[in-house]
Amino acid sequence: MPQTLFDKIWNAHHVADTAAEAALIAIDRVFLHERTGAAALGRMAEMGRTVRDPARVFAVMDHIVDTRLGRGDGTLVKGGQAFITETRAACEAAGITLFDVNDRDQGIVHVISPELGVVLPGCTLVAPDSHTCTQGAFGALAWGIGSSEAEHAMATGTLRLARPGSMRVTFDKVLAAGVTAKDMALHLIAAHGAGGGAGHAVEFAGNGVLALDMEARMALCNMATEFGAMAGFVAPDATAFAYLSGRRYAPEDFDAPYWQTLHSDEGARFDAEIRIDASDIRPMVSWGTSPEQAIPIDGVVPEGPAKVHDYIALPPGARIAGTPVDVAFIGSCTNARISDLRRAAALLEGRSIAPSIRTAMVVPGSMAVKRQAEAEGLDRIFTQAGFEWRMSGCSLCFYAGGEGFAPGSRTISSTNRNFEGRQGPGIRTHIASPETVAASALAGCIADPRKYAR
Repeated sequence: MPQTLFDKIWNAHHVADTAAEAALIAIDRVFLHERTGAAALGRMAEMGRTVRDPARVFAVMDHIVDTRLGRGDGTLVKGGQAFITETRAACEAAGITLFDVNDRDQGIVHVISPELGVVLPGCTLVAPDSHTCTQGAFGALAWGIGSSEAEHAMATGTLRLARPGSMRVTFDKVLAAGVTAKDMALHLIAAHGAGGGAGHAVEFAGNGVLALDMEARMALCNMATEFGAMAGFVAPDATAFAYLSGRRYAPEDFDAPYWQTLHSDEGARFDAEIRIDASDIRPMVSWGTSPEQAIPIDGVVPEGPAKVHDYIALPPGARIAGTPVDVAFIGSCTNARISDLRRAAALLEGRSIAPSIRTAMVVPGSMAVKRQAEAEGLDRIFTQAGFEWRMSGCSLCFYAGGEGFAPGSRTISSTNRNFEGRQGPGIRTHIASPETVAASALAGCIADPRKYAR
């Protein structure tokens, strides 16, 4: 019987059925970060439980670390130092590999895991972070969990999980010039809702997906959680194998027979299907307080809930392009990889941001990305244009009480969420691609990146 890729990974990891229509699933990798890692490991220690296989568990300092150049050993978040200190001690006690604040491999968990070959095709990977689905780009079943689930996964190597439905989102044709995977994700969510993938594991397929490089596939899978999906993934192919080959934790043999079977069989049945013509997608930007409230860059703000219009201060019928912005932010696990920085820098080179921009900031997704960008001179392009160049971390993808933008600022951001207060009290966030952020910084207002293309 033909099987979907999800069927194959699920069946390969199925340990047993449990009560209430749930199953026990084997977990291959667990990744922790400092906001939740110490708590999970601490509770395990209190109960006398140990990590079943420390070699399969990794941790990183990324969520609340200081990202300013020359950072010390800590955070700007009040009380945050305890998270770092306790995570460090707990990882050492448990024998877990930790990428510490000033480790050369430190970075955002969903950026460094692929960089190091921790995620592999066909594996199951969990982390206490909703954007763990990013790593599904490699044909893995990766999803976000809670702290107590992390404890269970580390102690037993399994998790109890209700089987989700299967969905395939097929992007026919390919993207037009100047349109990105971020625009694909926003287009999908705007068209089908922030709950469009709820209860499903979503496979992204079609020529529009196969034409993407691995970093673009990661950006697309990253926002599966904004689509409401349990996980998002792409069938691994030669592009994925080439990316992982030679990575520290990846095996040498990428012609493993099992990996060659990791695709949905012809005739496999999905519980739901969506088809999108990728060639119709235009650069997208959010206008409201949910990723589903997004429109093409040349569109007008639609009618929405009054409280959303009040918060974002944009009335129905307003053109999104030309909306003044105060802040431009490039970073996050969605769009802070080397290809993202290259594309943004290509628009900025030889140009300067508008005088009205109060803050412009680039936060690389990992220290490896930072080093590569500096080797290519991208940091100089950004700083000469008027951007601040930072060290890696989650930074102001979300507001944790440390740094912040001026209250009431309007931000154009390459991040993944535009909820009320997501980037600070009263901050109005518009999410878009790195190119749109760069173009908007140059214009001083939300702008079409295609008009700045070389």
